[in-house]
Amino acid sequence: MQKVAIIMGSDSDLPVVEKSLEVLQRFGVPFEVHVYSAHRTPAEAKEFAEHAAENGFGVIIAAAGMAAHLAGAIAANTVLPVIGIPIKSGALGGVDALLSTVQMPSGIPVATVAIDGAKNAAYLAMEILAVSDGGLREKLLVARGEEAAGALRKDAAIQKKFCS
Repeated sequence: MQKVAIIMGSDSDLPVVEKSLEVLQRFGVPFEVHVYSAHRTPAEAKEFAEHAAENGFGVIIAAAGMAAHLAGAIAANTVLPVIGIPIKSGALGGVDALLSTVQMPSGIPVATVAIDGAKNAAYLAMEILAVSDGGLREKLLVARGEEAAGALRKDAAIQKKFCS
């Protein structure tokens, strides 16, 4: 199985990023976590992105707040799929990070999840890997079925309480 790289612009992003890590661990998906800044360590971020595919990664998640240039800087240096997590921070509550992450120039896409949407970043990363990994695809289908069953149990409880 290919690995997922999770890059954060600062260790202050870790409380949000940990939600991605928990999801990946639950599904047994291998990953690495790094702190690389688009502004403070641009050479290291670039080198990581340039060599990510040959180092066994299939997708990269990049989390950053405020100017949030990290996902774009990573995407500019690889053709692997990059998923951006805009982190809520600063005076604009993460909207600045969302817009910075989602507004990429043609040819350098970054898939973007919601502000602090780390869980969905992990699920999207796994869906990307599942295109060529049938075992992971099956795990995701089972999890979807379990979520549907849980929602239907809640519906039955509501129906019983209010519609009897």
